[in-house]
Amino acid sequence: MTDSIDIAVIGGSGLYRMAEITDRETRPMTTPFGNPSSDLVIGTLRGRRVAFLPRHGIGHVFSPTTIPYKANIYALKSLGVRFIIAVNACGSLQEAFAPGHIVIPDQLFDYTNSRDRSFFGSGLVAHVSVAEPFCADLSKILFEAVQGVGGTVHLGGTFLIEEGPRFSTRAESLIFKQWGCDLIGMTTCPEAFLAREAEIAYATMAHITDYDSWHVTEAPVTVDKVIETFHHNIELAQQAVATAVERIDTQAKYACHSALQNSIMTDRAVVDPAVLKALQPIVGKYFNTP
Repeated sequence: MTDSIDIAVIGGSGLYRMAEITDRETRPMTTPFGNPSSDLVIGTLRGRRVAFLPRHGIGHVFSPTTIPYKANIYALKSLGVRFIIAVNACGSLQEAFAPGHIVIPDQLFDYTNSRDRSFFGSGLVAHVSVAEPFCADLSKILFEAVQGVGGTVHLGGTFLIEEGPRFSTRAESLIFKQWGCDLIGMTTCPEAFLAREAEIAYATMAHITDYDSWHVTEAPVTVDKVIETFHHNIELAQQAVATAVERIDTQAKYACHSALQNSIMTDRAVVDPAVLKALQPIVGKYFNTP
């Protein structure tokens, strides 16, 4: 066992309450972007120290728009995290992706409109490639982990992220389906983009809870239906997360672990020192800062 924290899980409270986690500690953190959604729960799972972060806060107090995404990713990066397993509830836009199934998406469509999507702004500019927004290597590990614990899982799919907190109208849902999207959710953007900027391998396990609003023979999505289906799958999610944690090679170096290498545009000589200090955990290795 090692004391390093290379792996983090972002999801609901059911993921850090699994009986298999031992040696738990609660760690409060603060960042230049405020506090994370909650104190981090750090525990030992399958011989590895893992950080768990409830995305919506303890008791689900943050809406999809008000989640402190930048603080969450910054806090995990500050711990040394190099791999993030995300878990989401989502709606399906395709008949073949049925409620109860799990999808490991490979693409994102950001349909949000009021979220801060980047660590980089005035004083330090970087343009990170997110043509492939999820880490393919980590996605494969998640896919095989879900398969290994008996889940019905699909590898690949386009995940549309809407602003929320309301669910989509039937007209919106039908248009998203016509656009070729496969899943619909509210929280993976900008989470995945910020993880890429922080050079953290990121993949998500999307649990289908409903057929959104497009499916005329099914009842429209409701909170009750989402909670019921997700809770039914929580044991499967726990087993899959534990299996994935066990299978991750924490020494692996994927392309996303050097995503900033050729992405910083600002001349090093004119970077605002205050900005550089604030972003040190993210960009420090490119500026020879301690």
